[in-house]
Amino acid sequence: MIAVSSLNFKNNKEKMLELDNLGADYIHMDIMDGEFVKQVAGMELLDSYQTKREVHLMVKDIKKYIDIYQKYKPEYITFHVEATNQVEYFIDYIHSLGIKAGITINPHTPVDSILPYLPKVDHVLVMTVEAGLGGQSFMPEMVPKVEQLYNLRNQYHYHYVIEVDGGINLNTKDQVSKADIWVVGSYITSSENMKEKLESLRGTLA
Repeated sequence: MIAVSSLNFKNNKEKMLELDNLGADYIHMDIMDGEFVKQVAGMELLDSYQTKREVHLMVKDIKKYIDIYQKYKPEYITFHVEATNQVEYFIDYIHSLGIKAGITINPHTPVDSILPYLPKVDHVLVMTVEAGLGGQSFMPEMVPKVEQLYNLRNQYHYHYVIEVDGGINLNTKDQVSKADIWVVGSYITSSENMKEKLESLRGTLA
């Protein structure tokens, strides 16, 4: 599945409508507070959007932003484990809102550090670039994390989906083929023909 990052369009409703009609599996909403990461990015969507949404919180005040963005009824809200020592609390809080809960790990965070949470989460997002800036190059050294999460899921019959975020394009997608969702940003959103770029990733073009 493909989630298209809306970061480049922020509150540009015309472009967001174009994304909504693109045929992606998800619109990936990157939310940044200027504290956990240097950049600040919020997002407003229309209630009429049809594409499923997922919210990626890159923030310190996790509860504040959960409360803000739960109104968009996303399928997933995911937060960074590096931002809190209350990981289980926030997993439970997101679940209490009827939303699937995800955890995100930055490149320096090992999978072993999140092992206690894997039975409870619905979603694990592996950053394949440093969080906070678009257009970075894919970090191939993150591939073993995806494979470790894939193997752990099979071994223990966990139910989380695996998502990767950062530098995904035609040249890098096969390295993370064991992920269930690819977050794609500038490869699609910087193109004049976003539909063609999306279909090229899906392998439907000749």
